[in-house]
Amino acid sequence: MKKPPILWVNVLFFSLSFLAAITLVPWYGITYGYTSAHWIAFIACMFYAGLSITAGYHRLWAHKAYEAHPVIEVIFALGGAFALQNSALHWSSDHRVHHGQVDDPVKDPYAATRGFWYSHIGWMLRDYQGEQYSNYNNARDLQRNKVVMWQHRHYMKLVWAMNLGLPLLLGLIFGNVLGMMLLAGLLRLVLSQHFTFFINSLAHIWGSRPYTEKNTARDNGFLALLTYGEGYHNFHHIFASDYRNGIRWWHYDPTKWLIRACSWVGLAKKLKRTPVERIERAKAQTLMSRTQGKLAAIESAQEKLVLLQSEYDVLLKKLQHFCQVQKQVLEAKRDSVLQQCEKSALMKQYHELEDAWQAQKQAWLALNARLLKAHC
Repeated sequence: MKKPPILWVNVLFFSLSFLAAITLVPWYGITYGYTSAHWIAFIACMFYAGLSITAGYHRLWAHKAYEAHPVIEVIFALGGAFALQNSALHWSSDHRVHHGQVDDPVKDPYAATRGFWYSHIGWMLRDYQGEQYSNYNNARDLQRNKVVMWQHRHYMKLVWAMNLGLPLLLGLIFGNVLGMMLLAGLLRLVLSQHFTFFINSLAHIWGSRPYTEKNTARDNGFLALLTYGEGYHNFHHIFASDYRNGIRWWHYDPTKWLIRACSWVGLAKKLKRTPVERIERAKAQTLMSRTQGKLAAIESAQEKLVLLQSEYDVLLKKLQHFCQVQKQVLEAKRDSVLQQCEKSALMKQYHELEDAWQAQKQAWLALNARLLKAHC
């Protein structure tokens, strides 16, 4: 099969920018040195570009996980041009195809099943998509968004204005323009791009799959540090409309924290959260399937599989009962008419059911571990 034509503009851009970053940036640092202002500006610009992609392009526009005030949309649109990862319309359209056709070596724009290099950067070096490259039929909602379309129409102008103008302005304010252009401009651009590319490549290769094994997406706490919380990718691929990727309080997800902070001051609303029941059911089902798959071929384990299924059914029933009462508790907190004694009784039932579900969950996890260990 004939390979698609090489996109020489992309090849030259990625090659020359990377080469310049690994040569000019350290040379200048050794020869002249960078000040603390340079490094602070570099970190601030990294977060601005990165969060504009994760909170703006990804969770706001590609997945509509929340709604943002137009001022926030403009900030993200400018930051997206600063990150130089194509317009929000194009990026979101590509990403929606990726989710709909994940791992398909032909239809997924950056399929991890084609290897690390392809999913990381190779898919942008050849014209693999051809005429589909500018087909935005799956993003008609975004074509009605004034900010998105304004950025799309003026994308290259905004790219030049942000990538030259912002580092130049910072250099004039804090002194030493060349140092700022190299650190907050060049190095920031190269690193922020490759950190984002890691979500397409490493996040589909390295990590765990607690929520689903139907695709290659992985959860990886270390990658979350580099990708502003996007490393919890296995969760994201099954619950894409959730405004969070890291759902636990200890999960590093500054994108989630930014969105939540915006909601507190009225700059974001309608934040979507996946119900606990769906999350826990997905985890239980994935573990159940994994254990069944490992024990199915072992004849002596058939009775254990019956026990496993029985305990699994009990777990789901207790989870369902707990979540039903949890909904009642939330409604009761909003009901000012409900008597305090009724609320207290409901809370007591809630905590009892939570304890029962958690106990069953721990027993279920222990049973899985014990069965797998016994038949290794």
